[in-house]
Amino acid sequence: MTAAHEIVQLARGKERLTALEFFDLIFDDYEGFHGDRLFADDEAVVGGIATLDKKPVTVIGIQKGRDLQENLKTNFGSPHPEGYRKALRLMRQAEKFRRPVITFINTAGAYCGIGAEERGEGEAIAKNLMEMSDLQVPIIAIIIGEGGSGGALALAVGDEVWMMEHSIYAILSPEGFASILWKDGSRAHEAAGLMKITAQELYDLKVIEKVIPETKDGKMLSHEVIIQYMQKEIAEKLALLSKKDTTTLLTERYERFRKF
Repeated sequence: MTAAHEIVQLARGKERLTALEFFDLIFDDYEGFHGDRLFADDEAVVGGIATLDKKPVTVIGIQKGRDLQENLKTNFGSPHPEGYRKALRLMRQAEKFRRPVITFINTAGAYCGIGAEERGEGEAIAKNLMEMSDLQVPIIAIIIGEGGSGGALALAVGDEVWMMEHSIYAILSPEGFASILWKDGSRAHEAAGLMKITAQELYDLKVIEKVIPETKDGKMLSHEVIIQYMQKEIAEKLALLSKKDTTTLLTERYERFRKF
């Protein structure tokens, strides 16, 4: 079994598929939307409309770059409040037109700069949590790399939460954990083993519903195999969720998070 600290490095790897790549590979006819209609377009959050099995869906993701130029453009995958407000705008539109929502999450956390705080980072995250809990369409949230703190949770209030095999989901980074607990960030490897942040650990704890495999018999699966699996699983789960009446859908979503 891969050690937790090794999975942390794999989750942060530059070669991982980005949210936009998942949009293009899993769905058809993706059309991106921009801006929160309040302040700006945060390129750390991407999203729009696409189709899956010829049915319309809304897709939203947190985008990281593969090089310095892309990371500067996307703020290293750390959204500003306008990014979360853009996501909420897309989710409200999805609710209006009865489209399911699928989110793809990869962030170390929301941006904590002065400007973000001045524009209401905390409020934007809190509002997403509140409104997603009552959104009257199915929501599937998928952690595709790092799932850090409230910055990830702001897009993860779903009917089901899935994680890729080499992803992590935590209240803070192992470096932050080690700095707080031991006043020594260099003990991050040790912290990762204690924090229960890997997909398999969280599945065993019933925090998530599915682990998306990235390996088989110790060998890495190709992107094509992973994408085919995800297409099938997302389509099947949306078909099941779409059969539920709104009251049942929201009650089960509420109970899912209350059990923690």
